[in-house]
Amino acid sequence: MTVHAAPAPARPTAPRTPPAPAARRRTRPGRIGVHAFLTAVSLAFLAPLLLAVYASLRPYDETSAHGYFSLPRHLSLDYYRQAFSDSGMTKYFVNTMIIAVPGVIITLFLASFTAFALARLKVRGGLVLLMLFTAGNLLPQQVIVTPLYVVFNRIPLPYWMSDSMTMFDSYWAVVVVQIGFQLGFCVFVLANFMRSLPQEILEAAIVDGAGVWTQYRRITLPLCRPALAALGTLQFTWMYNDFLWALVFISDGDKLPITSALNNLRGQFFTDYNLLAAGSVIVALPTLVVFLLLQRHFIAGLTLGASKG
Repeated sequence: MTVHAAPAPARPTAPRTPPAPAARRRTRPGRIGVHAFLTAVSLAFLAPLLLAVYASLRPYDETSAHGYFSLPRHLSLDYYRQAFSDSGMTKYFVNTMIIAVPGVIITLFLASFTAFALARLKVRGGLVLLMLFTAGNLLPQQVIVTPLYVVFNRIPLPYWMSDSMTMFDSYWAVVVVQIGFQLGFCVFVLANFMRSLPQEILEAAIVDGAGVWTQYRRITLPLCRPALAALGTLQFTWMYNDFLWALVFISDGDKLPITSALNNLRGQFFTDYNLLAAGSVIVALPTLVVFLLLQRHFIAGLTLGASKG
């Protein structure tokens, strides 16, 4: 007869402690130091803007008597109303939109089409062309001011495009220059982004009979939306804030962009810097609005590929 041994009683196990939350595990001195450093850098970049806003709310007599870093005794929005009316910002803002909006749209279209040809269509010498586009950004803009001035004075335009009948003293001169200088950077960014897209998507589209235009417009462009949003935000900011090219190629004061409106707030013998600060804040508001509207796409475009590998 076989005798079966009774199974040994199971030993009581101690209850396991739940793992610490991820946020608690990641709280390390190095991480705290990184956040402190980034906060300090952010405040350093915001300090001039915050000081301009603070000065624009105070009367000039108060700041001249007690300094810009003193406690306020009277705050008002009078300088903003005066800056907007005295400088004629509405007219200059329209001029800036005439330059910046077509410049951004045309730049992104040409850059995306060029980057698509270089990155996805296997164009012969594509790498050399991409290097040339990138090298163009290394050329100082001031070097070609004089040649462009001479050339634009010799390019004829019809009257409905330019009052001067030439490229000079027209919005087209500034738009063309902005597109020419910004195109290389956009091609470089978009070409590298398109190279990271899965090749299988285009191969499947080609099998289904999609042509080059369909591959570009219906497949590649939707996938490049974060990169296009990030570039659009940067390009609008750069073209909006530009002052050099408009000052060189536009002689009619009524065609100048909004950055030149601040000169109207400077007196011949006296300048109210609090009024000038209010005008600067008003001029900076459109770029802040554009960034806030495209913030999600802008951050997504900058962080693409940060977690790969």
